[in-house]
Amino acid sequence: MAKLIVENNGPLHGIVEISGAKNAVLPLMAATLLTDEKCSINGIPDLTDVFVMKDMLTSFGAKVKAEKDDNGISRIDVQADDITNIRGSKELVSEMRASTMVMGPLLAKCGRCVMPLPGGCAIGSRPIDLHLKGFKALGVTVIENSDESVISLVTYAEGLKGDIIYLDFPSVGATENILMAATLAKGTTVIENAAKEPEIVDLANLLNKMGAKIKGAGTDTIRITGVDKLHGAVHTVIPDRIETATFMLAAAITRGKILIKNAIPGHVRPIIAKLKECNVDVEIVDEGIYVNGANKELVATDIKTLPYPGFPTDIQSPFMAFLTTVDGESKVKETVFENRFMHVNELNRMGAKISTRDREAFVHGNTKLVGAKVRATDLRAGAAMVLAGLVAEGVTEISEIYHIERGYENFTKKMKNLGAKIERVVEEGDKVERHVGI
Repeated sequence: MAKLIVENNGPLHGIVEISGAKNAVLPLMAATLLTDEKCSINGIPDLTDVFVMKDMLTSFGAKVKAEKDDNGISRIDVQADDITNIRGSKELVSEMRASTMVMGPLLAKCGRCVMPLPGGCAIGSRPIDLHLKGFKALGVTVIENSDESVISLVTYAEGLKGDIIYLDFPSVGATENILMAATLAKGTTVIENAAKEPEIVDLANLLNKMGAKIKGAGTDTIRITGVDKLHGAVHTVIPDRIETATFMLAAAITRGKILIKNAIPGHVRPIIAKLKECNVDVEIVDEGIYVNGANKELVATDIKTLPYPGFPTDIQSPFMAFLTTVDGESKVKETVFENRFMHVNELNRMGAKISTRDREAFVHGNTKLVGAKVRATDLRAGAAMVLAGLVAEGVTEISEIYHIERGYENFTKKMKNLGAKIERVVEEGDKVERHVGI
């Protein structure tokens, strides 16, 4: 099994370039199923999840070609003019929850699909009830097979029909799935209480390039006027705001200075605001975002996760790791996922003093972290362990790093370029194989 070995090495310095957004590229790839023509997506991050989605598209009969450059995969061409299968692979769906993004496109194009219940990180139940509610409003019949743990979705003979759909919670996945299905529905669909994330806007931009008629993406009300067919398009994925925030925190926690290029400041406003509350210097410059954690005594702050444009739940665990190193006590309230404090035990194993009650965590700052054997309990918790390891005394050994590899491109290599003492190792019996980066 692969693991990361991290040592304390002082402040990080240098320049890092942000990759394409994982949470944007997966629905973009799913959207290519909506047309018979070729679609090209540039700026693709070289991630495990991208290859899972690539395999998923291929399993339906789509022709997928990946182009590579020196950093790995950079562009994907997809042509789905011959869909031969509408049943999702149980193995692939169990690997990645975002594979359910294919439901909307398959329903719109083929009128039916069969999907196993989804997998992904264990950070809460994350039900797909809202997806199904939206599909039902568009005229889809949902048949659950509990024996096989699959759901079958079938449209009426006349196809999907537009409707007004109110989401009980502004779910990103449900908004994306309904949005894609509605592009080919008859009439107009209105999604109320829609998610506002930048990834939603990026998806709508691609769909509009393909000939869809979508207005309001990025607001809580999205209006989609159905069209008869979509055509091919070329699109570049937005930079990853969660990776951006992670490297902002890498500068802050190590008291370093990092220039973050290919970042969109407007996508990380809550992180900028909270870091400034902690006395971290954050400056928006022509090249991107410059973060300086070296100049002042850093202090505690409270955070509360919320749907966008609030503080992102994906940065809660890395920010908590940072809060263990500043003066004062902080409160972290998680409102999005009910089981996203699994990293607390791992941080406490490293000497942190964090207690939890229900969905709140109380962080005693300025604690002395020490290296330990810890786990990446989920994708973002893995990043938190790396950040903690950068400032802990001794050596930190992080296992289950496949979570990290799902969402961060060349993470080890980028950290090394900033001066981090970090190695990816693979143990096979007595043999240890060392790698430059992920």
